[in-house]
Amino acid sequence: MKRFASYFLYTLLLAAVACACSGCSDDLDIRRDYLYCVETLPLPKSLKKGETVALEFSIVREGNYAGTTYKYRYFQSEGEGMLTSSKGQIIPVNRFQPIASDDFVLTYTNLAEEQTQLDFVFEDNFGQRVEYTITFAGKRTDDKEE
Repeated sequence: MKRFASYFLYTLLLAAVACACSGCSDDLDIRRDYLYCVETLPLPKSLKKGETVALEFSIVREGNYAGTTYKYRYFQSEGEGMLTSSKGQIIPVNRFQPIASDDFVLTYTNLAEEQTQLDFVFEDNFGQRVEYTITFAGKRTDDKEE
């Protein structure tokens, strides 16, 4: 019996040392900042002046933490156009806008005949950024019909 007790105490001591060396803690480490990417449905390669297109965005998350929020801003680095929300409100350039859902739609109206480029920056509440660029080649419209 004495031998069993000494083995038992030795095993407990070994377990305590192993736990102390491996950093056992009662605190749970919950991951909240998952990677994500942004996708759109297929878009036309070119737009005529005055033509409008729906930009259907999806945020694709690596994991899902309920407390994650997203926002975006955009720059028009080439061309000229107007971006509006699904409610018809004009979205100002270079101002962060909150995103209410992982799937959302913006509408872009092209106001130029040359190439147009929109550069989006998406950011979550953990500071992770994703950049996304949309480019449309210009289409000249001829008033003459043959």
